[in-house]
Amino acid sequence: MKLTACGAALALSGLLAAGAVHAQGNAALDGIAKYREMLQDGNPAELFEMKGEELWKKKRGPKNASLEQCDLGKGPGVVAGAFVELPKYFKDTGRVQDLETRLITCMETLQGFDAAEIMKTPFGKGEMANVTALATYVATASKGLRFNLSQAHEQEKTMYEVGKRLFFARGGPHDFSCASCHGTDGGRIRLQDLPNLTKNPGDGIGFAAWPAYRVSNSQMWGMQLRLNDCYRQQRFPEPKFGSEATIALGVYMGVNAKSAESIVPAIKR
Repeated sequence: MKLTACGAALALSGLLAAGAVHAQGNAALDGIAKYREMLQDGNPAELFEMKGEELWKKKRGPKNASLEQCDLGKGPGVVAGAFVELPKYFKDTGRVQDLETRLITCMETLQGFDAAEIMKTPFGKGEMANVTALATYVATASKGLRFNLSQAHEQEKTMYEVGKRLFFARGGPHDFSCASCHGTDGGRIRLQDLPNLTKNPGDGIGFAAWPAYRVSNSQMWGMQLRLNDCYRQQRFPEPKFGSEATIALGVYMGVNAKSAESIVPAIKR
């Protein structure tokens, strides 16, 4: 069948348009890569890391004690390597804890702070801001190490299965789930990649990139805030700090990230 002059022109214009869209897509990807490279120069997260180290060593609270004997899973006072093995089960509390909730346990037992009051404090305020700084310091000590979360204890296994169900559970006014954005390869929203968190997404991606500094609001975000904001964007009720739901999701993503290299503290737009 022969093309008319008009049909040929339309076909050619379609090919040209497709090529233009492809070229624009590549240009956008190049621009995003350059933008991210620029962000890495002078990460403000270093200031939070320094503050966290000071808080770790400083005597504070009703007991006037430091956190230098805090057991994050590798023995009292051991920081290096702890982050890439969390969340995990702790015998002294009888539950699975992530880095932030474990730090609050130490602040209560060693320094005498009221854990319940800290957990009710808004993100970025008071002692909750100190928890974020402490988490940044501890996590940074494991930079370059690879995630290896335990699944030896029954509660760790249970938390993984609960986290998996929560990850795929749909709900809210938009019928979203975590998997809606993070359940397939190659997703993106605006300038942000959406890594597939149902498997190891790669070094420094997803779970292996938080805590991170958010350029858009000049704040340091730990995983608890990251998950809280994900629920907010899904129009779900926002979870309480340290809830079993957020811990379970952390276990699910952390186990899936096995062998991924931590780049914390990362920087995000």
